[in-house]
Amino acid sequence: MNAINKINRREFIKTSVMTGGALLASTAMPGQTMNLWLEQKDDAKFTNDDLLQGVCDIHLHCLPDSRERSVDEYNFMKEAIVAGYRAVMFKSNDFSCHDRAYIIRQALPQAECFGSFCMNRVHGDKVNPFAAQKAIETSGGLCRCIWMPTLDAAYQWQREKRKGKGIPVLDDKGQVLPEVVKVMEICAEADIIFATGHSSPKESMTLISKAQEIGVKRIVVTHANSSIWTMTQDQIKRCIDLGAYIEYCYLPCLWGEGTKMPQYQRQTIKEFASFVRIDPTRSFISTDLGQAVMPHPIEGMRDCTVKLQSVGVSQSDIDLLVRSNPAWLLGLNK
Repeated sequence: MNAINKINRREFIKTSVMTGGALLASTAMPGQTMNLWLEQKDDAKFTNDDLLQGVCDIHLHCLPDSRERSVDEYNFMKEAIVAGYRAVMFKSNDFSCHDRAYIIRQALPQAECFGSFCMNRVHGDKVNPFAAQKAIETSGGLCRCIWMPTLDAAYQWQREKRKGKGIPVLDDKGQVLPEVVKVMEICAEADIIFATGHSSPKESMTLISKAQEIGVKRIVVTHANSSIWTMTQDQIKRCIDLGAYIEYCYLPCLWGEGTKMPQYQRQTIKEFASFVRIDPTRSFISTDLGQAVMPHPIEGMRDCTVKLQSVGVSQSDIDLLVRSNPAWLLGLNK
């Protein structure tokens, strides 16, 4: 775009927002916001990239949050649009983000951004169906996933030897708790994702079986290649047989020795590829990025695509993993 066109565009926006005293009061900020966005778009760090066209990342962490993050949701969405992303679903372990997605869409009408909701302690000491229902009912209908407990999951607390029991999803007999069943019913009725969160592999299989029985169509096993949640190939195939989609996160390929998350063992790209090859038709890739000490999520997604190509994963499989399948889970594809 040449300088004359940029000047004409700015003058048009400036004139539009300065017409009349009352109009100025109601439209000055939207005009300024759009002008700022247009200026930043021309100088954006992430330019239109063939590798990122149509990408959907449905698990990433941004500000505002109770932990440090590398970017805020609004600015990430601007960058994602310029990069060529199709859609994004934000995740916060402690707070709602579907309501913020509604506000972001007011400022960026072309933004296909969605939120999700985690059943952690901020919503009570057990899974809270009332909170889940209110998330579904929030303006815009942008909550597209209810996660079972994540950082506060009973399994994670047990493995980390924390005091207390965390938030359970199964009772002492290994049966799905009534409040979890209720959340499954809410997800089935709204036709959104029910995700296993930080449940153990064994718990996840029990949850999937029940969710299938309840009628949930969009069931997700959360980061089945990550840390203490890593599943065996047989477990993954069993989850798929039960009706689930399997999420593989790129974060484990970036943490480990020599990084600022050295407590975890790094996964090689060949190991990562061995997971995504199990059944690309029922799997998808998320970055799980946004940590302040890790690469920017867009950089991570691009790196993931390049590395998968380098080890021979086909473009058709990559398209399923980062485009078609996550888009369907969001309800964007029939």
